[in-house]
Order: sequence, then C-alpha cells, then structure tokens
Amino acid sequence: MRDVTLVLQDGTTFKGKSFGYEKNVYGEVVFNTAMMGYPESLTDPSYAGQLLTITYPLVGNYGVPPFSVEPDGLATFMESDRIYAKALIVSDYTENYSHWNACESLGDWLKREQVPGVTGIDTRQLTKVLREHGVMMGKLVFSDSAVSLGSVSENQANDSSEADVTEDYGSVNWVERVSCKDIITYNEGTGKRVVLVDCGVKQNIIRCLVRRGVEVVRVPWNYDYTDMAFDGLFLANGPGDPDRCVAAVDILKKQMSISRKPICGICMGNQLLGKAAGAGIYKLKYGHRSHNQPVREVGTNRCYVTSQNHGYAVDAATLGKEWRELFVNMNDGSNEGIRHQTNPWFSSQFHPEACSGPVDTEFMFDRFIEAL
Repeated sequence: MRDVTLVLQDGTTFKGKSFGYEKNVYGEVVFNTAMMGYPESLTDPSYAGQLLTITYPLVGNYGVPPFSVEPDGLATFMESDRIYAKALIVSDYTENYSHWNACESLGDWLKREQVPGVTGIDTRQLTKVLREHGVMMGKLVFSDSAVSLGSVSENQANDSSEADVTEDYGSVNWVERVSCKDIITYNEGTGKRVVLVDCGVKQNIIRCLVRRGVEVVRVPWNYDYTDMAFDGLFLANGPGDPDRCVAAVDILKKQMSISRKPICGICMGNQLLGKAAGAGIYKLKYGHRSHNQPVREVGTNRCYVTSQNHGYAVDAATLGKEWRELFVNMNDGSNEGIRHQTNPWFSSQFHPEACSGPVDTEFMFDRFIEAL
C-alpha cells in the first residue's frame, strides 16, 4: 500500500495509504456522514468532481454487489453506469468482506474503475477542518510526487487524462459532463408519459417512476422538450453549481409560461425550479451529505428523516410572490423544497428515492403521479 497525501487548499495535509487505483487527482473535498451506502454514493453522478470522505470509520466490510444491468437498461444495484466520485477517503478500510450479494472488495472495484482510495486518514479531524473552513479544493498526491497543489507539471496539465487537474469545482458545468447525450425511453407505451430532465439522475429515481406505471422519457439537461407530448415534467438531481445551467432554466421558464402540466424536482431539480421561480442560489458552507437530515413540511408539524447530497441551496427569501417553501431543514433552516400556490409544481431538495435509504418521503413520487 503506497503512501499518499491529501493536500487541502489551505495547506493542511493528511497522510494515508492507498487501497485503490494509484493516480494523482484533484477535486472538491466533501464529507458524507452516512453509515452505509458507499456503492450507491460512489455511483451517484452528483459526486462528480469531488473527493468523497466517509466519516463512518469502518468501510468495505460488506464488499460491492455485481454491476449487473436489467433488461430496461437500468443498473440492478448501482445508481449509474460507473463511479463518478474522483476518489474515496476513509479512516479504516477492510479488504475482507461478508455479504450475501457481494462479488468483490471495495478496493478491487476502485482499481478496476481507476478511482483512488485512501485509508488511514484521520477523517474526524478532516471533517472538523471542512466544517470550520468549509469545503475546499484538495489533491491526492502519491509518494513519488511533489506535495503541493501548485506542483502539477505543464506536461501533466496538457495530458487529456489530467485536463481538469487544476480547475476550480465551481467553474465547471458538471451537469453537462454527466447528463445523457441522447433521448432514452423506459417503460415505453405504458401509462402516462413523463419527461425526465437528466442533470445527473440517480437510477432509483427512474425506478421509482417506472414502478408507478408511467413511461419515462429521459432527455439531456439542455434539451428543449416544450414541443413534446407529455403529461408531466420531472427535474432530476445532479452535481455542481445550478447557476451554470442557464439553458435548463430558460427551457423550464418557457414550459411554465405555456403550460400548467405538473412539474416535480429533486435536489438540483429543486434549485432549477427555484431559479425559474425567480429565486437566487447560494453555496452552503459544507453542504448536506448524509442519511439523517431532519426536514419539516411547512404548515404542519410533520418531520421526516431524509437522505441528502448537495452543496447549494435555494434562497427562499427571494422566491417569486406566487411561490412558497414546501420543506425546511430543521438543523440550519435552509430550504428543502418549494411549491407553487396554484399550479401543480413542487420539488424537494432531499432525495425521496433515498437509495440507500431512508425511504420516509417516497410519497413525493405518489403526489407527482396523482397530479398527472
């Protein structure tokens, strides 16, 4: 296991050992406090461009399920077609795993997907640094490389495999990088038709819609769907800064100006709907990435435990006069969903499909289907 150093933007360094693929990588360092679900998190396109730190100390003990694909083209157990996180950082990795559905170790999977994995990092201290300073850029540097964020050689920078080695996370339209390039249809010819705008969609969102008997037409993030025949519009999750998705917001505004068809959004979808409603977006200090975020439905005393993965939020104070908050976060008061007062347009910042759990808020899909 080679020595590897995590170098943060502020100069802080952490020493660890490699258990995945060995290459220097650069990205935004974030942390997730969930106790399980690393296969789902690693394959979530919302982690594109990020070095994922898992705060739960023991990782790898239940291995990795097979990367099988169902007849409809959806992965059986994963959330996309590959790992999207740039690297995985853990405190204590175990190579020995035990689970009825495991077919390989986490380390073997990372190597096969060419994604670095680092163990032996003091993730408790790293998390404290990120909570105090906020998320920041960082780099994994192997033992035979210079330990500095500015140490990338000109040859490295010109190499296509290292083309994004020094780009700031917020300067990239990550949605464009992870969205599908062509239209894909699921459950074709059955039930009502839902257009799903793919900003980096988790496949369990598609599964939840298909299970409810609708046809899902998945379109690229900047596709103009306003002339298509459909019964409802679904805005998916995705990575990065929603302010980079101008085309998606403009198309959404056009749709809202010509039709009252139901619209539902999740995560990035909530932010895009918020922008179309006139609201501003701001970056959270260290984001919400966990399985235990408490949210309250506005106007009620109902609270839900939710799964979340986002670094930006809607500024609810800037919403248009016809819009209201639907959910709020009970920890920091940030927005967790919006709704239109008269039209069937609503969204959640959290993940109702919540793969790998909890599923307390899956009723959001039922509300959308009922509105079609």
